[in-house]
Amino acid sequence: MTEFLVRHFVKDYEAVEKSAVRTAYGVLASMVGIVCNVFLFLVKFIVGLLLHSVSVTADAFNNLSDAASSIITLVGFGMAGKPADEDHPFGHGRMEYVSGLVVSILILMMGVELFKTSVEKVIHPEVITEQWISYVILVISIALKFWMYMFNKGIGWRIHSETMKATAADSLNDCISTAAVVGGMLVFHYFHLNIDGIVGIFVACFVLWGGYESIKDTMNPLLGESPDPELIAKITETVLNHKMVIGVHDIVVHDYGPGRRIVSLHAEVPYNKDMMEVHDLMDHIEMRLMEEYHCEATIHMDPVVTDDEEVNETRKEVFNIVKKYDKTLSVHDFRMVKGPTHTNVIFDLVIPYGKDYEPEKIVKDLKQKIKDEMQGKHYAVIRVDRF
Repeated sequence: MTEFLVRHFVKDYEAVEKSAVRTAYGVLASMVGIVCNVFLFLVKFIVGLLLHSVSVTADAFNNLSDAASSIITLVGFGMAGKPADEDHPFGHGRMEYVSGLVVSILILMMGVELFKTSVEKVIHPEVITEQWISYVILVISIALKFWMYMFNKGIGWRIHSETMKATAADSLNDCISTAAVVGGMLVFHYFHLNIDGIVGIFVACFVLWGGYESIKDTMNPLLGESPDPELIAKITETVLNHKMVIGVHDIVVHDYGPGRRIVSLHAEVPYNKDMMEVHDLMDHIEMRLMEEYHCEATIHMDPVVTDDEEVNETRKEVFNIVKKYDKTLSVHDFRMVKGPTHTNVIFDLVIPYGKDYEPEKIVKDLKQKIKDEMQGKHYAVIRVDRF
């Protein structure tokens, strides 16, 4: 069914890197979500009224919130697909994240209201009226929501959309919450125990948890999360595949929305190579990164002395001192400046985030270790990097 819809409603559906194709996928998923969720809301709301069941009614309004979410997602994808303009030179791709954040807030608000209503039903329970058609409708609802989960998950992975993946997770939560409603009705049927309000609280908690997870997923790219380690590894490998490049560091990935990445990095090259030749190579690498990873790249070239035995030996010695101090640290942009009384060894020190790193202490310790282990002839000038 998913392939049928994609093939008939998404033109050029295989070119997922294109903004227009992503937008078409988003519009399709949103329209499917609106139609399915409005249908489920109407059916469940009527059943909830007939049965006097707060859990069924809560589940109905959960579907209504999902329909509202799909409408906002539809608007978000439409705005995200707008081309760059004078005021937004990097495009409008982050609108997809903003729409996801609005959806998440709506889900949380709905969850709070459902929770309050369910608590009231626990305190003041109402008699549940049973009808066999309600079981049929709820089971159909579970099946439809599971299909929507598979549909949204497939599209989310296909176009690499956190918004669609969050929508898929919400559909799976709906399956579980509706199953809980059916379970509560069966408990009442067989044991004459009214747990309708308790099940309503359970459903509300699922809605709240889904909203929290969605907020977390949409806030991270807006705040500026760490790039995918796999992407960094692939970019590094691609750049190092060129013989002239000795090392790569300071890779920064700016995310301006799905499919809109700007990458900057430093590539170390031998200092004695022809500048025009090196520049041509950097242009070539930038084009390869665009072709392979669909990102605009800017490469800064760092000249490195490779044919001075003293520099090479000193570099190796300094690297060993740093690794012996802490193997998680790394060094780049190493150079030496000789003077009449001592030699300055100048380098950038990469200190990872996490753990209990104290940059000032690490720098102080390493300066002293380099001075001690190199007989006081070398003074370290260290710049800290946190990439």
